[in-house]
Amino acid sequence: MLPIYLASASPRRRELMEQLGLKFSVVISNIDEGAGLGENMPPGRLVEDLSLKKASQVARGMDRGLVIGSDTVVVWRGRILGKPGDRQDALEMLKCLQGDEHVVYSGLAVINAETGMTHLSHEKTRVTFRPAGMEELERYVDTGEPWDKAGAYAIQGLGSIFVKGIEGCYSNVVGLPLARLAGVLKQFGVDVLGGGPG
Repeated sequence: MLPIYLASASPRRRELMEQLGLKFSVVISNIDEGAGLGENMPPGRLVEDLSLKKASQVARGMDRGLVIGSDTVVVWRGRILGKPGDRQDALEMLKCLQGDEHVVYSGLAVINAETGMTHLSHEKTRVTFRPAGMEELERYVDTGEPWDKAGAYAIQGLGSIFVKGIEGCYSNVVGLPLARLAGVLKQFGVDVLGGGPG
């Protein structure tokens, strides 16, 4: 059996991986996710770059196995929104998003640590928020849910109350595009419906 490693500290990515029913281990990379956010790089390329850095760092420490790296950003009117730094930052992000459309990008890198075979891509999902007042946004921020989320909201949590519509992959907005990942894993000899690596 070829081991599978998730190069992420995100509990949401871990939960999404568990939905696939595959046996995997979490190995956290120490890549700075804020690195590159200030660079003038297209968002798809940015999340691919960060995903590859995470997966590569973990793969270097492995003799064999598949390493999966992912990174997510929210883009509103051309502005990249990462994770909020503080309460004011979270409120500013949510104020921008309310009553408008934004795009969520998640990068996906898969590396075979033994052969070096690498896949790199990204998924894009459009999300529309309903209008919301400042008091409602403040109460949401006070729940603590926005802190470690790109764009300062969790679509799989209380943040879902702001979502008016979604076009594309739901799990991508949570942080890991499962349909894309399942297809990529098949290229590496892992059939999600077949129970894991052979």
